[in-house]
Amino acid sequence: MTAALVVLVFVALSFANTSLTTQLAGDEFNANKQFIQSTGQQIDNVAWTIGRTETVDYTAKYGQVAFEKENLTLTGGVENLTLTEGLDYTIEIFNGSLWQTVFNSETGIIVFNMPVSDYSLGNNYFSRIIPADSGSFLQWNASAPVCQVFARQVTPMIDGSYARIVAVPTVRALNSTLSTASGILNCYTFYLPLLNSTSNPYLSQSVTLTGVSLTNLNYLTPSGVNNYQVRINATAIDNAPTGFNNAFFNFDSTSETTSIPSNSMIEFYIGTVEVSIGMSS
Repeated sequence: MTAALVVLVFVALSFANTSLTTQLAGDEFNANKQFIQSTGQQIDNVAWTIGRTETVDYTAKYGQVAFEKENLTLTGGVENLTLTEGLDYTIEIFNGSLWQTVFNSETGIIVFNMPVSDYSLGNNYFSRIIPADSGSFLQWNASAPVCQVFARQVTPMIDGSYARIVAVPTVRALNSTLSTASGILNCYTFYLPLLNSTSNPYLSQSVTLTGVSLTNLNYLTPSGVNNYQVRINATAIDNAPTGFNNAFFNFDSTSETTSIPSNSMIEFYIGTVEVSIGMSS
C-alpha cells in the first residue's frame, strides 16, 4: 500500500468517524428533548406540595445536564468575574393609584448542553418545544405548562459553545368564578415555580426535584374599583452579550399585564423546588 493510499484511508476513516459522532450526538440531543419536557412536567408535580420528590433519568454520552443559577467565578483570562444566571420575576399590583411590588425572586433554569463540536443547530437557532405556538411567559389555561421548553444555540457564550435544550419556569394563570352569599366573585390565580440548586454529586444521569416551600399571597379588589392590574416582569439576571440574557430566552415580552375587575380575588402560588443533578442510588 502506497503512502498516498494510506493517507486517503486515514482521511476516509476520520470523515466516517466524524459523521458517525455527529449522527449519534444528534440522536442523543433529540432524545433528550423528551427528557427536558418530562422534567418540566415533574416540576409542576412537586412545586405545590412541600416534601414531594420526583426523579427523572436521562441517557447521554456527548451532552450533559446543567443547572444555571449559581454564582460562577471565571479564571484564566477573565479574573475574578462573578456571574449569576437565570431569571428574575417581579410581581406588581396597581391598586388604582400606584404600583406596589408584592413579590420578587430569582429562579434558575435546567439545561441540556451538547458541545457544538459534536452537534450543531446553527448559530442563533431557536425553536419552541412547549408551548410550540406561544412565546409569552404567562399562559392562561388549567393545562398550561409552568415551564417553557425550547432548543437554543448562541455561540460563543460565556460558559462555552453548546446546542441547548432549556427548561425555564414560567407562569400559569387561571380565571374562574365563585358563587358567594354576596354574589359572584371573580378569581384570578397565578402559579410560578422557582428553581434552586442543592447538592450536585453527578453520581448518576438523573435530575431530582423536591418541593421545599409554597408561598400563597391573596388580595381582594374592592367593589366599584375597576382599574386594578397585575403586572409580572421576567428579566434575565445576566444581560451580558454572551450570557443568558433576554434575547437568549426570547420571550414575546419581558412584562405581562392583566386587568382585574372589581370584586375579584387575586391569588399567587409560588412554589420553590430544589434541583439536584445526579443522586446516589
